[in-house]
Amino acid sequence: MQEPIIALEQVSKSFGHGSKAVRAAHDISFALHPGRTLALVGESGSGKTTCARLVMREYRPDSGRILFRGKDLNAIGAAGLKEYRRAVQMIFQDPFASLNPAHTVDFILRRPLALGRPHLKGRAVDETIADLLRRVELNPGAVVRKHPHELSGGQRQRINIARTLAMGAQVIVADEPTSMLDVSVRLEVLNLLNEMKRDLGVALLYITHDLATARYVAEDILVMYAGQIVEWGDVHQVLTNPQHAYTRLLLSAVPDPEIRFDDPGARLDPRAVDAIRREARLLQDRVVEIGPNHFTRQAA
Repeated sequence: MQEPIIALEQVSKSFGHGSKAVRAAHDISFALHPGRTLALVGESGSGKTTCARLVMREYRPDSGRILFRGKDLNAIGAAGLKEYRRAVQMIFQDPFASLNPAHTVDFILRRPLALGRPHLKGRAVDETIADLLRRVELNPGAVVRKHPHELSGGQRQRINIARTLAMGAQVIVADEPTSMLDVSVRLEVLNLLNEMKRDLGVALLYITHDLATARYVAEDILVMYAGQIVEWGDVHQVLTNPQHAYTRLLLSAVPDPEIRFDDPGARLDPRAVDAIRREARLLQDRVVEIGPNHFTRQAA
């Protein structure tokens, strides 16, 4: 496996002070490698978006280190941070709110090209915009002069993907990129992300609550709850042999076509669910190796 582009080492982040402090991320460690997808899964409020914002440098960690190509972000200087911001790009959940409605697709892609590839001039910029649109499976002639409101949700999300590529992204943080799309186009967008990973060597951090899409796009998975990563490793090992009670709880929420909704076996005892959540909120600092590339945490 190639060296990681980004690595988080025992990163923690809290909000507030004293007894009212909220632990948003505790002792988070993971790495993003070229040509691989790491899925970060968990329910709303588990800390997934905090991790994304730490990677995007929107938040500074209270403790721990974030490394970019092996160098601490706090020690790479202004030029290094500028390179980091070019290399790390984000695809947002809402394709309807993440594009400026006042601008055309041409402008939306031309601007990041001017910032990320200033050596391109004149006709070379036009050709690059057309290439970017073809890479995300859009017809340049049909969309380049349109405004976002003239495009479907799937088309807008493809424009968002093209925009990250225009900056020369090496790492893409995809925060629930298909949750607001029609079911019929979700698979197309997921396939596009897989192609980018394979063809361009992009590292993907795929944030989702949907275990099915995580299994489809990722090689590795992190299961997060209450600001902690409670189980992680190879995506198929974790999802077929879950060891942490919270991972099993997440999987139990996925409908089983063999079980009717009105079957008592389809529902967990609410008291058992509450007990699992209470236990998972405790600090769990003891790491247990289940097998090759499969780990879980337990309370010390």
